[in-house]
Amino acid sequence: MKKVCLVTNPGKDRGMRVTNALKGLLSENGIQYEELSERSEGGDCRYIDKNKLPPDAECIIVLGGDGTLIGVARDVYGLDIPLLGVNLGTLGYLTEVEVHSMRYAVEQLVSDRYTLERRMLLFGNVSYESEPNESFDIAINDIVIGRAGHPQLINIKLYVNGRKLHSYDADGLIISTPTGSTAYNLSAGGPIVEPTASLIVITPICSHELGLRSIVLSADDCIETEIGPGRKTDTEEASVTFDGRNIITLKTGDRIHIGKAEKYTNLVNLNDMSFLETLRRKMK
Repeated sequence: MKKVCLVTNPGKDRGMRVTNALKGLLSENGIQYEELSERSEGGDCRYIDKNKLPPDAECIIVLGGDGTLIGVARDVYGLDIPLLGVNLGTLGYLTEVEVHSMRYAVEQLVSDRYTLERRMLLFGNVSYESEPNESFDIAINDIVIGRAGHPQLINIKLYVNGRKLHSYDADGLIISTPTGSTAYNLSAGGPIVEPTASLIVITPICSHELGLRSIVLSADDCIETEIGPGRKTDTEEASVTFDGRNIITLKTGDRIHIGKAEKYTNLVNLNDMSFLETLRRKMK
């Protein structure tokens, strides 16, 4: 690897101490780098503008937490450029490199001793019952349907391949990728999935039904959700987020069509540590 881009979350690297140390290691090993700063207010991207990526860049090194890496991956969706995360957060399931191992990581990059892990994404299309407009977005971790600021349960109807599967009365519903299985899905009691698998996990949030569990579907299944009527009114309000961002307000009758996205995200893997070993280490 000869040229990389650097993206730093300044809130995680105050004073840019880690970033400057990494730049020194890259220069020492003959790897060119270009820094890409966060977007200005009102821009289209959260972290970087993918149209400004240099065409000869072979990798984007992201310094921050898992949220930073997800934000950058969303920004560059559709581009065939891998990501490598330096963990400045807490657990760091996606950010593989710890600060104390940056020298090793740079040596692996300069020697081309790495592999790429392909991670599937979800695509969501929100259609509104009362208007012809639609909203589109992708998710690396999950698409979450939840309450819109009120304490009542919401009713969510779930359809798979055109057939109704269940009607949930719950705080919400998590539709997760394998990558996102260790995020909100795990906190809600959902299963942990090997991150390079092609599966979709559906987990209810605080469902008002005893014994209700997660459902694991094929990545090729077509999922559709519909917001049902409220308990006290005919019109219920809910919300949907994509990776915790892009909050969209929903009402009774609004639907979300969810499936596997066309493109993948590639993450750089620098060691032979298995997912189970990573899980054991991160979960202590």
